[in-house]
This record gives sequence, structure tokens and C-alpha cells, in this order.
Amino acid sequence: MLLAAAIGTATALVAYLALFAGVGFAFIFVNLLIGRFLRPHDPHEEKREVYECGEPTIGSSFVQFDLRFYVVALVFIIFDVEIAFLFPWATVFGKATNLMHAPRGSLVEVDVSPPTLTPEVADIYREMGVRQPMISAANASAADAAVRQGASDLATLALIAGSIFFAVLLVGFAYEWKTGALDWVRAIRSQHELPRRRPSTLSAPKSTPQESVLSA
Repeated sequence: MLLAAAIGTATALVAYLALFAGVGFAFIFVNLLIGRFLRPHDPHEEKREVYECGEPTIGSSFVQFDLRFYVVALVFIIFDVEIAFLFPWATVFGKATNLMHAPRGSLVEVDVSPPTLTPEVADIYREMGVRQPMISAANASAADAAVRQGASDLATLALIAGSIFFAVLLVGFAYEWKTGALDWVRAIRSQHELPRRRPSTLSAPKSTPQESVLSA
């Protein structure tokens, strides 16, 4: 039974993805086809020139960009991915905080026995991944306290996990700053400076006077 339900869910997911891809492809194809028949066609030499921010082109457009552009782009992509990871964390932390500070009587149904969650609170739990949110308590006050305590525990856990993640991110940022990866013009520093040598004084060899032996 569970296997059949899992297969059905996977099939529905693939069908939705295929439908999304098909609609996107059809939308692009129809717009390109309509544009092919509606757009004006007046080619000339000026339109065929390479556009560089409105300036006349100088030389060939196939040039190699400075390597610093790629370094800055890679650093931006790294931190952009970290922001993408922080978004779901901020969502869960915000919902847990809202449950903690919700007004009295807005978390559980007061006139229902046993007490149950309100539709708004049940939707919040479903958004956070709880499929069937339920609460077991003797009365409405105990259920309200249990919901607030659970939200407090979740917010504390999310704050600790987010702080650790953010600390690791700051360490990486400090490392990038220290190594000069964020500098546009990097200074060339010698790692090991060679000791300066004193100029050696070349002394000419002393010449010994040669005595000539006169023989009679």
C-alpha cells in the first residue's frame, strides 16, 4: 500500500514537471513564431555592427576578459548560494517566533473537547513539514502552553543552527578578505625575502717583489 502510494506520488511529480516543461517550451516557441512574422525586417551594415554600450567598436570583440572578473563572480556565486540556504531557515525561525508571541486564544480551539489546533496554526505546521498536526492535552490552557513551548524549542534550535552556519560563513569571508580575493588590485608580496648581501670588496693580490739575481 505504501509502495503504491509512493509510486503514485512520484508519477504525479514527474507529470507536473513534464507539464511545466511542455508549457514553457510551447510559450517560448509561440512567441518566437509570432515575432518571426510581426517584427520588421530591415537589415543593414549599421545594425550588424557589434553593440558595445553605444560606443563604436574598436578592434575585435573576441577578447579575453581580465581574470579578476571571474574571481569576483565566483565569490559572488558562493555567497549567493549561502543566502539561498538561509532563506528556509529564516522562514522556519519566523513562523516559530510568531507562534511564540501569538495572542491568547488564537492557537487552539477553546470550545472543542479535546482541544485541537486552529486552522491557521495547523496550516503553519503543515508549511513547516508536519503532515498531520495534532495536539494532545487535557484542556485548552495546557494545549496552548504545549504549542508555545514547542515553538520556543524550535526557535532556539533554529537560532543555534543558524548561528553556527553564519559563523562558518563569516570565517570563510574573513579568509577571503585575508588572502586578498576581494581586492581588485592585488599587491604582490614576497613570501620569503632574500637577505641582503653586502657588496664584497675585491682586494688585489699582493705582489711580492721579485729579486733579480745577477750573476757575474
